[in-house]
Amino acid sequence: MIWTLAFWKGAGERAIKTAAQTAVGLMGTSALIQQVPWTVVASGTAMAVVLSLVTSIGNADFTAGLPELPASS
Repeated sequence: MIWTLAFWKGAGERAIKTAAQTAVGLMGTSALIQQVPWTVVASGTAMAVVLSLVTSIGNADFTAGLPELPASS
């Protein structure tokens, strides 16, 4: 199931959303201490993306979505 286009579209979308959420969260937290350590933001975001992809692989059927129904004639 993980070798389908639907799976990788779902996993990619999840990873992008996770990256955005993590980066914003880390920047917001860093702003509280008046300085954004970009290496920390980048490494934290990268780790979140890896974990998101692992989660997608662990739940491949859900990530790929519902199977497409054949077109009716």
